[in-house]
Amino acid sequence: MTKVRKTLSELAGLVGGRVVGDGGIEILRVASIEEAGPGDITFLAHPRYRSYLATSRASAVIVGGGAPPPSSGKAVKAFLEVRDPYIAFAKILHVFNPLQQYDGGISDHATIDPTAIIEERVTVFPYVYVGREARVGRGTVLLPGVFLGDGVVVGADCFIHPQVTIRERCRLGNRVILHAGVVIGADGFGYAGEGKERIKIPQVGIVEIEDDVEIGANTTVDRATLGRTLIRRGTKIDNLVQIAHNVVVGEDAIIAAQAGVAGSTRIGNQVILAGQVGVVNHVDIGDKARIGPQSGIPRSVPPGAVLSGGIAAAPHPQWLKVMTLLPQLPRLWSTVRGLERKLSRLAQRRRKGVKKDARR
Repeated sequence: MTKVRKTLSELAGLVGGRVVGDGGIEILRVASIEEAGPGDITFLAHPRYRSYLATSRASAVIVGGGAPPPSSGKAVKAFLEVRDPYIAFAKILHVFNPLQQYDGGISDHATIDPTAIIEERVTVFPYVYVGREARVGRGTVLLPGVFLGDGVVVGADCFIHPQVTIRERCRLGNRVILHAGVVIGADGFGYAGEGKERIKIPQVGIVEIEDDVEIGANTTVDRATLGRTLIRRGTKIDNLVQIAHNVVVGEDAIIAAQAGVAGSTRIGNQVILAGQVGVVNHVDIGDKARIGPQSGIPRSVPPGAVLSGGIAAAPHPQWLKVMTLLPQLPRLWSTVRGLERKLSRLAQRRRKGVKKDARR
């Protein structure tokens, strides 16, 4: 692989930044601010790391607005001033670590049904299975152990990591990335009756994933009971997330590790669910809502809301009482504070009255 070399000025043009110092410095690598040395570029995304500038040996540092000028006696020779250092860092990291290119070969150890359609430049590794009437788009890569069920459609330029299962008739858009162990289209959790009379409800819908979605390792997206479970364009889902049947996740949403979304819930565009958030079934979470870690969502959330706070497990009747009282706490607190002020005024009047009696 050819080693990438870029001048700082070239990198500035790539990320729309401004060089402070020597733009002709040659950059060979990207490194952390603690470990960077000559030839490296690093980034300063948070003020708490600013002290590292005094000792950093990096050739250049990506910084936000108001870059400190390079000073003599420091190894840092120049700064790359940008609006968002973290985004610039990500773009430059891609320059020095380009994605591996594959040759489009199909392994003799893969099993591909004769009715499947494999378009140009698809790379199929050993022990991949592609079912009847499945279709794989141009430039897609299927790593070892991938299972594509009957009638599955995978778009162009997707990257499917080892041991991913995509069940029958599910559909992926273009440039979708599925990490190891992802399961798309397992049966939704649906049963009728109670006790010994539980009857499995056939899950006859599908999962549809739109363009530019990335799903982390061992995450599951269940197929719909009827219709479809839908993950819209640009959404990013972390490892170990559960998306239940008939859920709709909007565009550009972020769902972090170990979150769980119950059936038929609708999540809006650009929503953020932090780690271990739990969402009950049949609720709506509005566009751009943000839910903090370990929060339970028992009801619909309006657009733009910012919610946080979990609750310890308790006997269910007690939990219901707590949840009923919780929204009243601000009013109760205001009432208590008002009573405290009244008692304080009464006490002051009483003390004044005692002093007057004493003077008599």
